[in-house]
Amino acid sequence: MQYEHKRQALASKKIFYQRVWKNAFVSFIFLTVCLLIGVVGYKVTIQEFSWYDSLLNASMILSGMGPIIDPAIQLSNTAKVFASLYALFSGVAFISTIGLIIAPIAHRFFS
Repeated sequence: MQYEHKRQALASKKIFYQRVWKNAFVSFIFLTVCLLIGVVGYKVTIQEFSWYDSLLNASMILSGMGPIIDPAIQLSNTAKVFASLYALFSGVAFISTIGLIIAPIAHRFFS
């Protein structure tokens, strides 16, 4: 286990900051991979999207803002399924990332 038990002495500030930076780094890598999945998925499923449009929509979905899709673009069923699954995946990924970032701070606070 990464954290000390509540009966043990609190970790030093140096170890605490190392935990925070480690969790932030892992979160950044995880969100980058999630974003790449979205960008590639949008580009493959919606042929009319440029790489920039794919990046915009994947970023908006991953952050919880919602997609920006031109109403003139007719989406295929495959694109609709991908967008739905990516939105569900992104919600869980975003919440998990926040939990990972907050974990060392919450542990320190409640210990």
